[in-house]
Amino acid sequence: MTDTPVTHQLRRDLPIDQQLALKAAANQLQTEFGDIIGAETIERFLHSSYAHFAGRAKVPNFLPLLAERYARQQLSALARVEAKIPDGKPTVLFLCTHNAGRSQMALGFLTHLAGDKAVGWSGGSEPGHEINPAAVAAMAEVGIDITGEFPKPWTEEIVRAADVVVTMGCGDACPVFPGKRYENWELTDPAGQGLEAVRPIRDDIEERVRRLLADLQVPVAVR
Repeated sequence: MTDTPVTHQLRRDLPIDQQLALKAAANQLQTEFGDIIGAETIERFLHSSYAHFAGRAKVPNFLPLLAERYARQQLSALARVEAKIPDGKPTVLFLCTHNAGRSQMALGFLTHLAGDKAVGWSGGSEPGHEINPAAVAAMAEVGIDITGEFPKPWTEEIVRAADVVVTMGCGDACPVFPGKRYENWELTDPAGQGLEAVRPIRDDIEERVRRLLADLQVPVAVR
């Protein structure tokens, strides 16, 4: 698929800077996935991602970046589902309601502890507009920066690509796929809580992530 050009079907209703940013994002994604995924699929994921965040982003200039990052996650998931990324790394998906607190802290710990030895994603059944500030502060206390993350929904590709799906309070809204390994973590929702209340939730999540990585036989960094 390397000889298939990105078509750049830009939305003409967007400001020119947004169009150019999306074009640059499409080029970057084509560079990363063009050998294994067609150009039309890449653009479809990118533009659907942009549309998802268009009515939610507080800073419009960040929209192309959010769209690119979310599209990258979906394209990576699609490639794993189709066995086009045979790296053997265990993939863990953390799901909660707003993807703003619990699942983001869990993803932060997994990324920090496992490094490039595992793949981590997160999502929400009703994604919020921003990461919980108390969760950000609690993670910063242990040297983990999650400010670069953002609330997002899950997709069928992302769930299907995960080896383990960890649910945290999304109840019946959590997707269920036969044969998939699920774990349900009973955790207090940090939404609306202060830093003092979030710290024990953070510590509980760290212990659970460490146990999960040990079960998956993923060596972890010492903190």
